[in-house]
Amino acid sequence: MMGWSILTNIIGVLLIYFYLPPANAGLITLLAQVSLLGVLNLPSVITIAGRLADAFYDPFIGQSSDRSKNPRGRRIPFMKWSILPAAGFCMLVFRPLDAGVSTTNALWLTATLILFFISATTYIIPYNALMPEMAHTKEDKVRFSTFQQVGFVFGMIIASSTSNIANVMNHLYPHFTRLEAFQSAIWCLCGVGALFMFIPVLVIDEKKYCKAEPSTLPLLPAIRQTLKNRNFIYYIAADFSYFMALYIIMSGLQYFVTVLCGLPESIGVILVGTMVGISLLFYPIINILAKRIGKKPLVLFSFFLLGTAFLAIYFLGRFPVPPKLQMFLLVLLASFPLAALGILPPAILAEIAAEDAIKTGENKEGLFFAVKYFAVKLGQTFGIGLFATLTLYGKDPGHDYGLRLNGIFGAILCILAFAVFSRFKEKP
Repeated sequence: MMGWSILTNIIGVLLIYFYLPPANAGLITLLAQVSLLGVLNLPSVITIAGRLADAFYDPFIGQSSDRSKNPRGRRIPFMKWSILPAAGFCMLVFRPLDAGVSTTNALWLTATLILFFISATTYIIPYNALMPEMAHTKEDKVRFSTFQQVGFVFGMIIASSTSNIANVMNHLYPHFTRLEAFQSAIWCLCGVGALFMFIPVLVIDEKKYCKAEPSTLPLLPAIRQTLKNRNFIYYIAADFSYFMALYIIMSGLQYFVTVLCGLPESIGVILVGTMVGISLLFYPIINILAKRIGKKPLVLFSFFLLGTAFLAIYFLGRFPVPPKLQMFLLVLLASFPLAALGILPPAILAEIAAEDAIKTGENKEGLFFAVKYFAVKLGQTFGIGLFATLTLYGKDPGHDYGLRLNGIFGAILCILAFAVFSRFKEKP
């Protein structure tokens, strides 16, 4: 989990910042900041194109692993062969061909993003489908999901440390430009991510721990059967809104730090580390509360807190307290939602998939997670796209209205997620 979290969060945290940096970043602009149809800018169009191509690939890889009869298992073989392509294409995303704004850079970014997303998906969908097969009780599913979330947030911290590693590169190699220092840091982290991704491939005996039989349904009937599950539809709709909101924060973190609060970019990893550290304290509490009051109330409360955090983004740098304190208070407010919405939704989906297998007689865990990640990727895509588009209305010190608007839109998305998930029917 930590391995693929590093790769995906490098893309989520740095893509827009790397190609379309603020004026005070020390980086060169690599894509044209042009408006298309008066709504979208070039980075958002490229990101949407890459994510959509990948999203439509999700059901195919989910169904392929569900139906696999490979003697090593249904999931591990897919994971094994996708690791090096995923790490390699993540590196290439940040290796533009031209040192400046050009059409070549736009085409290169589009191609490498698509190939990275497809490679990463070939690992992530089978990986996530292992959880409901290896965790056989509701308590096990929450426990597994908790440990997965620990890996994910540590991957997020590592990815967020890229600018700090780039600072070290600049110190060790003074002849490096800021661009070269960032690239070197990213390539090092991609290598670390790939090493972590190999661990489950090498040590998990899928045949020993997973007893599920291959699905026999063709792709389209399996998708139709999956989408008939009303609880699953509510889950997916709320997940879409949540991930769209989350990736506004992920894409904007460096901007919120450097532009709205006027702080050095190196403080970003400290903020993320603090948020993760505080959220870890909530993990055992969330496990206990999930048993006593259920998962749904905790998810709804988390959407409310996250919406409040988004509203605070609009006023960052304007509160009558030091900017650093403002950022740390924002991190404190977001830490519980980060913990709860990282642990509980995967466990809820594992239960949905397990109940569906009992009801239909078909083991479609891979397809359930594929449809989930289809929605997640659409949410991530539109979150990154919305952030990039709003930068048209200001992304630099003294001209930051576009960054502040992201707080308003994020709060609205959290309200929508709350409203949809309130219709979810949780079984005791």
